[in-house]
Amino acid sequence: MELLIDFFSSIDPLLAALVATIFTWALTALGASLVFLFADMSRKMLDIMLGFTGGVMVAASFWSLLSPAIEISGNLGVPSWFPAASGFFLGAMFLYGLDKLLPHLHLNFLTHEKEGVPTSWHKTILMVLAITLHNIPEGLAVGIAFGAAAANVEGAEVTGAIALAIGIGLQNFPEGTAIAVPLRGSGLSRSKSFFWGQLSAAVEPVAGVAGAAFVIYFTPILPYALAFAAGAMMYVVVEEVIPETQRDKYADFATLGFIGGFIIMMVLDVGLG
Repeated sequence: MELLIDFFSSIDPLLAALVATIFTWALTALGASLVFLFADMSRKMLDIMLGFTGGVMVAASFWSLLSPAIEISGNLGVPSWFPAASGFFLGAMFLYGLDKLLPHLHLNFLTHEKEGVPTSWHKTILMVLAITLHNIPEGLAVGIAFGAAAANVEGAEVTGAIALAIGIGLQNFPEGTAIAVPLRGSGLSRSKSFFWGQLSAAVEPVAGVAGAAFVIYFTPILPYALAFAAGAMMYVVVEEVIPETQRDKYADFATLGFIGGFIIMMVLDVGLG
C-alpha cells in the first residue's frame, strides 16, 4: 500500500486519475474475459454480482464522496449541508437527463422496455449503453477524489482516492461478467461478447481525467463536485441496478450481494481512507 501511495503522490494528478481509471476499466475487461471460460452463467450468480455492484456504489457514495463533501464545506461560509445537498441533487438530475435521452436497455429487461429516445439500434448496443451510463459517475468519482487530494484540501487524502479506485475496480469485475456472459448467451461470439463487455467501461478514464481537471482548476466547487458524483451514482443504483436484481426469484441473494459489496467498500474506505 505504501508503494501505491508513494506512486500516486509523486505523479501529476491528471495522470494519477488516468492510471486509476484505466485500472478500473481493466478490471471490467478482466471480468468480461470470463466469457472465454463460461458460455453461460446462472441467473442467481448474475443477480448476486449486480447486487454487489450496487452495494459498493452506495457505500462509496457516502464514505468516499458525501462525507468528505460535508467535512470540506465547513470553511465555505455556507451551511455545511448545502453543497452536499445541492451537488447530490444536480448529480441525480444529470443522470436523469442522460437516462431520458440516451437509448439503452437494462440487463434482464425485455427489448420493448428500452429507454431513452426511440431508436432501431441493436439490443447489444443498447445493453452496453446502459452499463456505460453508470460508469460515467464512477469515473467522475475516482477522478474527483484524486483531484481533491492533489489540491491539498483538508479531508481529502490520496489514500481515500486509492481506496475508492480499488472499490470501483472490484465492482467492475463482476459488472464486466454480468454483461459479457448474457451477450454470449444471446448468440454473439465470445470475442464480440468480450469486446462489448469491456467497452462499457471505456468511458471511465475520460470521465476520471475530466473530473480531476475540473476540481484542480476550480477548487472551490470541490464539495459540490463530490456530492454531484454521489448523486449520479445513487440515481444509477436506485433506477437501474436494484430493479435489475429484483426481477427474478433470486432477489434475496442479490440483496445479500448488495450487503457484501457495501461492507467491502466501507472497510476499504474507513480502513484505507
